[in-house]
Amino acid sequence: MPVKIRLQRHGKKGKPFYWIVAADARAKRDGKFLEKLGIYNPNTNPATIEVNLDNSVQWLQNGAQPTDTARAILSYKGVLLKHHLLGGLRKGALTEEQVEEKFAAWMAEKEKAVADKIGGLDKAKAEARAAALKAEKEVNEKRAIAAAEAELPEAPEVAEGEIEVAEAAVEEVPAAEEVAEVAEEAPAAEEGKEEEAAPAASSEEE
Repeated sequence: MPVKIRLQRHGKKGKPFYWIVAADARAKRDGKFLEKLGIYNPNTNPATIEVNLDNSVQWLQNGAQPTDTARAILSYKGVLLKHHLLGGLRKGALTEEQVEEKFAAWMAEKEKAVADKIGGLDKAKAEARAAALKAEKEVNEKRAIAAAEAELPEAPEVAEGEIEVAEAAVEEVPAAEEVAEVAEEAPAAEEGKEEEAAPAASSEEE
């Protein structure tokens, strides 16, 4: 009986998650399966993957063929590496201690890479949050300034006709120089009148 390691779809519309199963190649995609080997949830970042390592390796050793997507997931979790190392152990190329040592070193490096990725995602989220807070602060400051300007008293509007009347009144006011000339001419005119009055009085006395 040919066996496939493949994904079986679960979840709701638009947010699926998958079971990793070993199933008869002739069975329907979401039908009966022989064994559930893990889960794959692409809705999280990074994706959540849980795999039963030993059982998956056992199915591979028994001749099960993974689909392309299942192969990528098994490779990501180290199942294919463990299967390869155990093949070397069976051939005598490696000892059991070497297999465990190589696999442990690979797992440590993989966990470090995953941790770095999660740290980078957290940093990006923090930077995005800081940028959003800064933008919100700027918007609030602009709103406060606009509200303060709206509360200031507005200057009274002067009608166009009133402006023309005011300009005409200014034009009718005599300049300072004209006022000074009139002040100088007034005493001179009074002196001329006194001189004319004096001869007339002397002629009457004669």
